[in-house]
Amino acid sequence: MLHVCNPLCFKGLRGRDLSLKRGGEMRKIFVLIMICGFLVSLSSCTLFSRKDESTVGPQVLEPQLSGKFSDIPVPTGFKFLYKHSYSFQSGNIRMAVFRYSGRKDADQVSNFYKQQMPLYNWNLISSVEYGTRLLNFEREDESCIISIQPKTFNTLVAISLGPKQPIAKKAERPVK
Repeated sequence: MLHVCNPLCFKGLRGRDLSLKRGGEMRKIFVLIMICGFLVSLSSCTLFSRKDESTVGPQVLEPQLSGKFSDIPVPTGFKFLYKHSYSFQSGNIRMAVFRYSGRKDADQVSNFYKQQMPLYNWNLISSVEYGTRLLNFEREDESCIISIQPKTFNTLVAISLGPKQPIAKKAERPVK
C-alpha cells in the first residue's frame, strides 16, 4: 500500500522510507544520474554534429594508387571485390569486369569519373544518370562502361573494359 504523507516523505510498497530527508542517499543517486545524463548529452553532441555542406562544399574524391589497370582510376576508399571481378589480357587486348564497393555518394563517384577519365585519355561518349548511373567511355580501340549503383549504406561500382567493336559498314547492295 502506498502511503503519501507529504511531498518529501513517502513510503513504498514494503514500508521503506524513500524520502529525500534520509541520509542523502537519494541526493547522491540524483546527482549521479544528472552527471551521467550530462556526459551522454555532451558526447552525443559531438557524435551527431555535421559540418554545413554549403560552407564546406562538396567533397572531391581522389584516385587510389593501386588500381587494377593504371589507366582506369578508382576513388580512394573503394574496396576491390575479388569474388565478383575478373580480367584477361593477351597482347594488346584487355577484357575485364572489376567491381568495387565504397561509402561515397553515387553523384560524387559519377563526377569523379567524368573528371578523372579524360586525364587518362578516355572520352565520355554517353551517360545515363537516373538511379544506377551508366558512363560510357572510349578511346582508340577500347571501350569502358562504368556502372555506379547506389545502395542503402554504400555505392557499388562496376568497371567493364573490352575491345571496341569495329562499326560494320552498310552494304551498298543487299546480299543475296
